[in-house]
Amino acid sequence: MAKTNNLTEGSIARALFRLALPIMGTSFVQMAYNLTDMIWVGRIGSRAVASVGTAGFYTWLGMAFVLIPKIGAEVGVAQSVGRKDMTEAKVYMKHSIQMIVVLSIFYASILILFRKSLIGFFHLGEADIVKDAVTYLVIIAGGLLFYFINPVFTAIFNGYGESRTPFLINSVGLITNMILDPLLILGVGPFPRMEVAGAAIATVIAQAIVTSIFIAAAVKKTQLFSNLKLFKAPDLTHIKRIVKLGFPVALQSGLFTGFAMVIARIIAKWGPIPIAVQKVGSQIEAISWMTAAGFQTAMAAFVGQNFGAQKRSRIIKGYQVGMTIMSIIGIFATALLIFAGRPLFSIFVPEEETIRQGIVYLRILGFSQLFMCMELTSAGAFNGLGKTVPPSIVSITLNALRIPTALILSSTRLGLDGVWWAISISSMLKGVVLTSWFMILIKRKPGTEGMVDFGELMPESRQ
Repeated sequence: MAKTNNLTEGSIARALFRLALPIMGTSFVQMAYNLTDMIWVGRIGSRAVASVGTAGFYTWLGMAFVLIPKIGAEVGVAQSVGRKDMTEAKVYMKHSIQMIVVLSIFYASILILFRKSLIGFFHLGEADIVKDAVTYLVIIAGGLLFYFINPVFTAIFNGYGESRTPFLINSVGLITNMILDPLLILGVGPFPRMEVAGAAIATVIAQAIVTSIFIAAAVKKTQLFSNLKLFKAPDLTHIKRIVKLGFPVALQSGLFTGFAMVIARIIAKWGPIPIAVQKVGSQIEAISWMTAAGFQTAMAAFVGQNFGAQKRSRIIKGYQVGMTIMSIIGIFATALLIFAGRPLFSIFVPEEETIRQGIVYLRILGFSQLFMCMELTSAGAFNGLGKTVPPSIVSITLNALRIPTALILSSTRLGLDGVWWAISISSMLKGVVLTSWFMILIKRKPGTEGMVDFGELMPESRQ
């Protein structure tokens, strides 16, 4: 294994930053697809934003399918690399790629066959919004294979400890999307004005280009991708292992989206503007969320490799360093959302009423940013140990509580703001509970019930 991919030795802060920065960059690139769409679709108006936002719930829901092989690849490759077992790493890669291809075809078929019923769930009540949402959903479903397989390729490289390559490849896709969006959405030059459909087509083309570059990079990266035997039937043992690793995270993601869809139905009774506010506001909030999610992936790879190498003390110190870094970022994000709401929201929509409601949304959600960073850092550490259940339990339980809390608070004088407070309060609680859980776990002595079994630990001098 190349020295630059080895996370089990040397400076912890340097190792985390070297791995995390490109992953954060990749996360921002993935987020920027949606941001770019929102900026240009927002030029059409809030109704178009509501259409894209509504259909977008189903691509978001699809990430639950992606996460099963993605987490399986990330953790399986990282732990195998930590044990210096590249043969096993390639087995995880093969099974993850096979699984994502099957899942993408299955989910795309569901979206296309039941497109009208799926959009009808939201009771939008306005024919033009419904029509645009259905159009966007069908086009995205047509290119879903690219949308699904790119995160798995990214996870393989990240688990190996090489996060720069997926960052560069995903950046090419973003640049392509940024160029195509105004051309296809607004109809610049010889291109027809396709509005919402143009946003979907631009995204599919960009994702297809990313997949093509990943395949080209894989062909050249023989040490990592050679002899995968992708057309050989998978074995049940590794399928079960990947599902065991990824399913709790996938279930968490799927239910999170499901809860968000119910929240969207609650919001819809206030009209299309709050739907647009939540869609745009969540994209702005994603600046901090994606930063934390990028660091979560880096933490998972760091912990995974050191777990494979049986270096317990390095895991503990790495978690402490990571939590310090993310706390600083969380405090900065809180200040940004609370005090810079107007200039941030004005980037996406021109209507004053939408901006006014958006400022309130960002201020309320701003209070939860530090806790969200704590939650995702701790979740990454759990994932690296192969213990993906605790983060899922915390997330599912507290996200589910958003629905009754939103109904209760919105029925008071808070009105719509009560829905935003329900989301923010649950994020605060998730950060506190999950961080406390992990700290209790790592403070137990090896061999204690509930502590991760590291087997016979390496001598302290080698940690």
